[in-house]
Amino acid sequence: MSQVLSHWEPEDKSFWEKEGGAIANRNLWISIPCLMLAFSVWMLWSVVAANLDKAGFKFTKDQLFFLTALPALSGATLRIFYSFLVPVFGGRKFTALSTASLLIPALGMGYALQDPTTSYSTLLILALLCGLGGGNFSSSMSNISFFFPKSHKGYATGMNAGIGNLGVSLVQFVTPVVIASAVFGASISGDGYLFHNLKTNADQTFWLANAGFIWVPFILAATLAAWFGMNDIASAQASFSDQAIIFKRKHNWLMCYLYIGTFGSFIGFSAAFAMLIKAQFPEVEVAQFAFLGPLAGALARPVGGMLSDKIGGARLTLWAFIAMALTIVFGILPALHAHQFQTFLRSFIGMFILTGLGNGSTFCMIPIIFQTERERAVAGKGEAALRQSRLDAAKESAAVLGFSGAIGAYGGFFIPQGFGTSIKFFGSPDMALYTFIGFYVSCVLVTWWFYARKGAEMPC
Repeated sequence: MSQVLSHWEPEDKSFWEKEGGAIANRNLWISIPCLMLAFSVWMLWSVVAANLDKAGFKFTKDQLFFLTALPALSGATLRIFYSFLVPVFGGRKFTALSTASLLIPALGMGYALQDPTTSYSTLLILALLCGLGGGNFSSSMSNISFFFPKSHKGYATGMNAGIGNLGVSLVQFVTPVVIASAVFGASISGDGYLFHNLKTNADQTFWLANAGFIWVPFILAATLAAWFGMNDIASAQASFSDQAIIFKRKHNWLMCYLYIGTFGSFIGFSAAFAMLIKAQFPEVEVAQFAFLGPLAGALARPVGGMLSDKIGGARLTLWAFIAMALTIVFGILPALHAHQFQTFLRSFIGMFILTGLGNGSTFCMIPIIFQTERERAVAGKGEAALRQSRLDAAKESAAVLGFSGAIGAYGGFFIPQGFGTSIKFFGSPDMALYTFIGFYVSCVLVTWWFYARKGAEMPC
């Protein structure tokens, strides 16, 4: 089959059943591991920062929180540009290129982390480069949205993002394992670091460089799979000026705001979780628990997408935000005040699940909103106008999926920074959590007024 699909009409049931579904799913299942690796590289510092002191790096808590926050800042900014590049270059080519770019931070960290005298400024540059992984999300979601019909978009975007989000949990589970042994031998992993574990009262050697090197062979394999196994869609081509129409669409900005609340919370809590546990519960072995929250959130995202296909994305989004605010009020804050780690852990896992459900539901809302809006505009103008409206809606919703993903990702910077600043000036993360509660309440109001209430402007 040609790598460029000249004919693509997923809304045509006969085409979808005959050949479209198989092609779309092949592209989806190659896209997923590429996105998973992107998330792993993006969130590398959430694990590495918690181990730098053991290797002899001397940084303050505020500096460590900043290292975990910086990849989210660069990743979110790159997403703005990546949002519009798939229709310009083609999904296959850009997926392969963006996946290959992950080699830069992976190899860079592998070499830099072998030397405890590496400057803080060098580590900041590497943290910024890890944002390349964050940028991939917008292009990946934009690309996959072109392949599936309206009735399957919740499933497709939920699976792509949900399993892709597992990269956050994967990096937090795999990294402590691979740094515990010289996986690649002394010639690559280096001599390792010796430190005394106060919890076990024993000396241990670990190889921090493996946190970067372990991803290299998988990135190479995923790049080749994308290049040879995926497709470009001819009808999905569009210039930046064609896509820039979304900046005039009110619902683009409203969905960006809501996505800060869902995905911004997921990626921000993921980046901060390990450092927050270490700061508030120093007696706890962070590596045993840090991966659980992101894992729960990633697994919940496909469920959120599929539930939204059945009950409506706006309804699920509304209840997710309500539950997120209540979880902080009745779970996380009381657990911190009473220094009850198990209650804190359960509450935070619940918060991650809610963010995952909300991630799936908001991304299900976007294609429906824009297709409905474009179809309303051509009502009564004939079949040709209807087909063109659907094509225009696909391009707009793909751009909005990417752009809202970019804006939402800034939560990954502000949440760790919020925790770090709150601890620095107030001695606890309480002030940051109070701010999050207020923001979730505002998201409830926006969702209810525009999308969920009876007579809403754009029910979805």
